[in-house]
Amino acid sequence: MERLRAGDEDAFVALIRQHHQVMVRLARPYVPSQSVAEDVVQETWLAALRGLPSFEGRSSVKTWLYAILLNRARTAGLKERRHVATEDPERAVDRRRFGSDGSWSYPPAHWTDEVDDRVHAERMSKSIQVAIEQLPSPQRDVLTLRDVEGLTAADACQILGLRQGHQRVLLHRARSRLRDALEAEFGQGGA
Repeated sequence: MERLRAGDEDAFVALIRQHHQVMVRLARPYVPSQSVAEDVVQETWLAALRGLPSFEGRSSVKTWLYAILLNRARTAGLKERRHVATEDPERAVDRRRFGSDGSWSYPPAHWTDEVDDRVHAERMSKSIQVAIEQLPSPQRDVLTLRDVEGLTAADACQILGLRQGHQRVLLHRARSRLRDALEAEFGQGGA
């Protein structure tokens, strides 16, 4: 951070190399095209440069960058699409999946880790992308940060401005919807 504040161009280039592609992937579900996602990331880099003097270090640089990015991506997505996604009040998991004692009536089947059929794997990958894009925005945000990008719960909460409990609920609902979508398309167990 000190090198960045001192105007070290190599430090900025290293930061871009480390985070640019992830940032484009994070922005993409919010905007209608890859080119708009790239624009949002460029705007984020400019905002980060302008904001360097006021960065207090209360979070990591990555968390700070991703928070700027998500704010800009949401704004750009609203401008581009002219609609706001709303939260679906449905239950995350169908009650019939549980017995009277609260345990699984039938547990979710494990999906195989050995995928020999490349066509099937490619189809599943596309279906996962579509299912993630169709999640309500708060669920998509948490799932993307936690499961796709591998951030910690604390980092996701800080980026999204969520309490720990709310983040857990959103993540559970997102994972449940994703599982349901894949089970509907590929059958029980995803295979």
